Amino acid sequence: MRISFTKMQGAGNDFVVLDETRGRLGLTPAHYRFLADRHFGVGADQILTVRPSPAPGIDFEYVIHNADGAEVEQCGNGARCFARFVRDRGLCDRDTIRVQTLGGVIEPQLMPDGRVRVNMGRPVFELAEIPFEAGILQAQAAGAWQQWPLRLGEGAQASTVLVALVSMGNPHAVQLVDDVDSAPVQAQGSLIEHHPSFPRRVNAGFMQIVDRGHIRLRVFERGVGETLACGSGACAAVVAGIRLGLLDDTVEVQARGGLLTIAWAGGGANVLMTGPATTVFHGEIDLSENL
Repeated sequence: MRISFTKMQGAGNDFVVLDETRGRLGLTPAHYRFLADRHFGVGADQILTVRPSPAPGIDFEYVIHNADGAEVEQCGNGARCFARFVRDRGLCDRDTIRVQTLGGVIEPQLMPDGRVRVNMGRPVFELAEIPFEAGILQAQAAGAWQQWPLRLGEGAQASTVLVALVSMGNPHAVQLVDDVDSAPVQAQGSLIEHHPSFPRRVNAGFMQIVDRGHIRLRVFERGVGETLACGSGACAAVVAGIRLGLLDDTVEVQARGGLLTIAWAGGGANVLMTGPATTVFHGEIDLSENL
């Protein structure tokens, strides 16, 4: 079968966007993996699907599949591209929309300067909701908050890292590093993602604090690997830095693919993320029905 798609990117985090507002395409996990494949498909970190409103007061359903074909709860950079897509394609004429994701309701807003701001909702810290199974692990106090020690690897190659745990509708483990350029993202990313304390795996963030209003960040995304930017990861990193007493309430996040602005007033406040959303091209592709 032949389907239409739009290729988009937000701070270098790239997506294939599909319109299912007029009917389901009936894609399988294998189809999503094929679309994400950079050699044989279109190439993307995630596949984003636009579906009709699932409930009153909601404008659209936003479905996210990682490059490994698994459906996930949230994608912040994708949310900005989602909002740009529905507006540019004439599916909605408002600047602000309410969107249902697997991880909850978010509110993207198109800004006058062309960027998109997303109300990402409240961060979650309860371990069971992240989810995180501490077992015999003991948290270590850090400022007014805590970090958790994770043992990675076996034998002589084993090491222990300290991570702060946050859910932005999807799970994140954030560690502080002196320099993101030399951080062991590839060596540790998969080990953190698949650590047995995370029953649904986890996104691994590596945060370098430049000053109280600026950080540099790399994220090894669950089911994808390292990406040029991760919106929910940027939110999680800033929230973690604020709770650790290291950051102010508005922070510029420099990812490898671009700049994001994250704001959080603390407590039960929602996290606001602002950044770019760009259409790269439109296309069609043939998919085997036997995948």
